[in-house]
Amino acid sequence: MTNPLIESATHCFACGPDNPIGLKIAFKLEDDGCSGHFTPGPNHVGYADTVHGGIIFSALDDVMANALYLKGIKAHTARCEIRYRQALSVGQKVSLRSWITNERRRLIVLKAEVRRDADDKVIADCEASFMLE
Repeated sequence: MTNPLIESATHCFACGPDNPIGLKIAFKLEDDGCSGHFTPGPNHVGYADTVHGGIIFSALDDVMANALYLKGIKAHTARCEIRYRQALSVGQKVSLRSWITNERRRLIVLKAEVRRDADDKVIADCEASFMLE
């Protein structure tokens, strides 16, 4: 459930249920962060059967953003560094997880990872700073 004090994100590309071309990832708060699941489809390829890195980045960026948004904290990505570790194929379900690592003044630093459910291998991980509004 989103906080009514911040605007709706129903058309968000990653998590918006009303975005007809979106990823429609349902995120939930847990402990110090956020989690979600996603199974990429044929519209998410970069080449052959491999999921585009931008799709993976979008999912990671949004699992971090939702660690804040679902608490009613409005912030925007200021910086993000991602490391891709494994290729992801269409149809492979993944789990997303984020957690807060540091808070200072107007910046909150988070880390996130995406793991393939079948073998628990890390597909990509990242660290990002979010600027509070």
